[in-house]
Amino acid sequence: MQPLRGTKDLLPNEIIFWQYIYNKAFNLLSLSNYREIRTPIIESTDLFQRGIGNDTDIINKEMYSFNDQSNRRITLRPEGTASIARSFISNKLYQSNKIERFWYFAPMFRYERPQNGRQRQFHQLGIECIGSMNPIADVEVIRLANNLLYELECYNFDIEINSIGNINERNIYKKELINYLIKYKQDLDSDSQKRLYTNPLRILDSKNEITKNIISNGPSLKDYLQYSSIEHFHAVCEQLNYLNIKYQINDKLIRGLDYYNDTAFEIKTKSTGNQNTICGGGRYDSLIQELGGPNTPSVGWAIGIERLLSIIKQNIKIQQLNPTIYIAIQGKEAQIKSWEIINTLEKEKIHFELNLENNSFQKQIKKADKSGASVCIILGNNEIINKSITLKILNKGIQKTIVEEDLIKELRKLKIS
Repeated sequence: MQPLRGTKDLLPNEIIFWQYIYNKAFNLLSLSNYREIRTPIIESTDLFQRGIGNDTDIINKEMYSFNDQSNRRITLRPEGTASIARSFISNKLYQSNKIERFWYFAPMFRYERPQNGRQRQFHQLGIECIGSMNPIADVEVIRLANNLLYELECYNFDIEINSIGNINERNIYKKELINYLIKYKQDLDSDSQKRLYTNPLRILDSKNEITKNIISNGPSLKDYLQYSSIEHFHAVCEQLNYLNIKYQINDKLIRGLDYYNDTAFEIKTKSTGNQNTICGGGRYDSLIQELGGPNTPSVGWAIGIERLLSIIKQNIKIQQLNPTIYIAIQGKEAQIKSWEIINTLEKEKIHFELNLENNSFQKQIKKADKSGASVCIILGNNEIINKSITLKILNKGIQKTIVEEDLIKELRKLKIS
């Protein structure tokens, strides 16, 4: 039996890197009063159809959806924001009339072509700032993404930002864009031809060189923005400048989800090939209302963990957690006595490994060496009779016998705690 294509097992020697990222995120985001939230992996399919948009690749091609035994249409969540918006509504968190700040670290599911840094079960670390339409909220989340990447020793990246305006501004622009692109329809790549009438803004994100050249001479979304959208974007840029957070304005940047408005941004690493976006986000002021909640402006981002790890893993220096003490035992009485020793070690928070095989002390001590432990506790018939414990300091080859009561005192002498 093998794992399904696009999924992989996370083994203990890999989990330590995931825990490292989680702990860094927890410590950094907690300082800004972001609290962790966990939503179900499965949601109603309608949530994503209404929230993400029917003309997106996620809805049309990538969702894992099925009917459950009650014939309800269920989907494995393809992203985190819609689920958090649903949680905000269903738990009536809006009744407190305060800003809600959430962060999450969770698996997502999309039926995509697996490649390096992209799996069908993948993981995202994301934040959502819910309840503020102030540009300072946009700056807060961009700043946190920037700071977290630096904290994770990921330095070689660019921040790209854009204003995609509100839905009315985009609708006017869409008509102009379609009118322009129709003249070049046969020259567009096949995906862009399909998107021309369903989701033309996605054509701006095309990687096809011919399509990019056509787009470069076409109408620009920024020319269709009204005063309030321009003012919001200028305020974001002004504060980023004050913070000395370097960014580039990319007026072709859009996001692949329909719920975004105004500020949109991506963080792109210079370390990888085509799949170079490690963080993406923006403002989504209408999503919560579209899902049945009150009018609640919001902004957030998500980082792909697999892609991030492929970039930073070689820079992270993490020591594997080996047992400090290895307990070698022989005989039934030694087995029973070992539980007293284990209780003592646990109280002192000393890591240990108990041998579970009935083999010779010679073989057990060899296993102790391989385990990475510093000290081997030897407990056999002689030790039981004499109410003693034998300690073998593995890296020095020194062995000594002590009385039971002196175990912790001796370990402290060896600077083991």
